[in-house]
Amino acid sequence: MTKIVKEGVLGLGGARWFDLEDSASGAVRRVFLWIPPGEAPEAGWPALMLTDGNAVIATAIDAMRAQAFYPSGTNLGWGVLIAIGYPTDEAYDPFRRSWDLGPPPGATYPPFWEGTPEVKTGGGAEMARFLLDEVRPFVAARVPLDLAHQGLFGHSFGGLFALWLMFTRPDAFSHWIAASPAITWEESFLLTHRDGFAPKGKPLSLLLSAGEWEGAALAPFQIGAEDADKRLAEKERIRTIAAAEEMAGHLDKIQGISAHYETYAGETHMSVLPVAVNRALHHVFALKKNASVG
Repeated sequence: MTKIVKEGVLGLGGARWFDLEDSASGAVRRVFLWIPPGEAPEAGWPALMLTDGNAVIATAIDAMRAQAFYPSGTNLGWGVLIAIGYPTDEAYDPFRRSWDLGPPPGATYPPFWEGTPEVKTGGGAEMARFLLDEVRPFVAARVPLDLAHQGLFGHSFGGLFALWLMFTRPDAFSHWIAASPAITWEESFLLTHRDGFAPKGKPLSLLLSAGEWEGAALAPFQIGAEDADKRLAEKERIRTIAAAEEMAGHLDKIQGISAHYETYAGETHMSVLPVAVNRALHHVFALKKNASVG
């Protein structure tokens, strides 16, 4: 049984959080849970699971509350929000997310800050097991879920994790959202999972996206900065927009997959997050599917 180490109220639309101890590793992660008002549908609630929970949960709740009350103007229906983060008041725990969201085999990198441990990636399988075998049953024991209508959202490293999990466990979710995914990370190893990917069973719906200033050009406010040349070289190496567009084009040709790419005007890698979260809600909870992605 998953152990609750600590729990509390988020103070936002009735959301709660639970610090859950991973039954296998002992690691404690914070799980945020928001349940819509009213009775659940007969099949249970559709749900969206989000990585980087500390950074996204408030945005997701507010976007849902502001729009789902007005379905004729937004096309957004209600759904359960489940966000996985860490026991911290900060938006991110860079050290832990590197391990959790980095697919195997992973590698070791210099510390983020002097005097801190080396950074390791490659714990994605541990994270996947925690999400599917512990978090999902934990939530299902508290609210009825429609297990045939479940989405996973990830941004940056989380987008890499979402794509890797789709390639290795396509049965895990019906809707997948990879915003600004780090596709070229660690020598583009993700492409070895993509090549030959042919899921069987239920159809999959995938939304890839990136901000306008994640391409080859600098954002206007970055032009002329001291690190402008370094940023341009990094953009050329990472190819966030091009890699995501190529991924969507490749996967959309595979039977059983609906893949789509979007660029969000005026956004950088970090500023794109609220826009991407809102689009994730529409990808998973759209009432009329032909009127929205997914």
